[in-house]
Amino acid sequence: MAMVLSEEAGMLKDAAKGFLADSAPVSQLRKLRDTESADGFDRDTWKAMAEMGWTSVLVPEAHGGVEMGHVAAGVIAEEMGRTLTASPFLSTAVMGATALTRFGSEAQKGEWLPRIAGGKAITALAVDEGRKHAPAHVETRAERSGNGFKLNGKKSFVADGHIADMLIVSARTAGGDAEEDGVSLFLVPQDAAGVTIERASMVDSRNSARVILDNVELNADAVLGDVDNGYKPLEAVLDAGRAGLSAEMSGSAQECLEQTVEYLKERKQFGEVIGTYQGLQHRAAHLYSEIELGKSIVLKTLQTLDLAPDHAAMMVSAAKSKMGSVAQLAAQEAIQMHGGIGMTDEYDIGFFIKRVRVAAALFGDTNYHTDKFARLRKY
Repeated sequence: MAMVLSEEAGMLKDAAKGFLADSAPVSQLRKLRDTESADGFDRDTWKAMAEMGWTSVLVPEAHGGVEMGHVAAGVIAEEMGRTLTASPFLSTAVMGATALTRFGSEAQKGEWLPRIAGGKAITALAVDEGRKHAPAHVETRAERSGNGFKLNGKKSFVADGHIADMLIVSARTAGGDAEEDGVSLFLVPQDAAGVTIERASMVDSRNSARVILDNVELNADAVLGDVDNGYKPLEAVLDAGRAGLSAEMSGSAQECLEQTVEYLKERKQFGEVIGTYQGLQHRAAHLYSEIELGKSIVLKTLQTLDLAPDHAAMMVSAAKSKMGSVAQLAAQEAIQMHGGIGMTDEYDIGFFIKRVRVAAALFGDTNYHTDKFARLRKY
C-alpha cells in the first residue's frame, strides 16, 4: 500500500486542522488549566467533534458510525497533537470503539457503540496498577459470585477515568499476578456500587484518574470477550491507543519544529537573525529528518491496523518507540532553541514538552516498546 494519504484522508486532515486551530488551540488547554476545569476538556468542542463524525470514525455503519479506519483516526489525532487538544478522543473514539467493535457481544455493541458514535458516552481503559506500564501484571481480582463476578483491586493512570461513563477493566480470573493467561476484561459502569474514582493531577494538565474497585458486583454479560482469555483483546485495544498516541506525538513534534523555525527566522542576537547560525540549522535539519522518519512509521502502522490488525503489534511498538523519542527530542530542542524564554509560561512551547513526556510514557515508553519489538522479532 502506498505510503501516502488517500484523497479522503487528506480532506479530513485539512478539515481537522482548520477546526482545531479555530476551536481548540493551545489557549483552550491553558484556559482549562488556569480555571481548574472540573471536566478537563471542553464539552462544546467535543459535541462539535461528534457532529463532524470524529467520534464515530472507528464505529461500524451498522451502529451509527462512519467506519473510516485507523488512518483516519490517526489523521485526527495528529492534528490534535498540533494544538494539544484535550478531549476523550483517544480513550473513547479509538480505544473504546476498538474494544467494543472487535470483541463486544451484540448486546454490548448495541448499547455502547451508538452512544460513542454520537458523542453521548465516554469510555476509559483501566489497565495499569503500578508506576510502569505492565498490562500482564494484574492483581485486580474478579471472583465468581452468583451469576456473575465480584471485582476488587486498584488501577492507576486511567486516562479520562473521572469523566468516563464506562470503564473497561482488566482483572484476573485465573493464574498468577504476572501471567497473560487468566486475564479477563469487564465493562464497569462508573456509577456501579463499590467504584471509587479519584482524579489525578498530571503535569500535562490532561485527565487521569485512580480507580478503586471494592466488591463491585457485575453480572456475566459485563464480560468483554471470553473469560480467562482477555489478554490478546487487551493488547489489541492497547495497540489502537498506542498508534493513536504515536500519531498525536507526530503532530506535536511537527508543531514544535514549525514554531521553532519561525522563531529562528525572527529572533536576533548580536545584530544577526539566529536562524543564520549554522549550528542551529544543523539541529533543525536533524530534527526534521527524525520527524519525517517517524511520520512514515506511524502511517505504515495505521495502515497495518486497518488491513491486518492481528499482525500489527510489531509495527505499533516500532511507532510508539520511535515517536516517543522523536517527540521528546522535538520538544527539548524547541525549548533549547527558544532560549530562556522557552521556559516561561508566556510561550506555548512549554506545554508541548509536558504533554509529549506523558504521551511517551502512556501505554509503554520507548524502552518498553524497544524491548517488545526485539522480543517479537525473537532477538
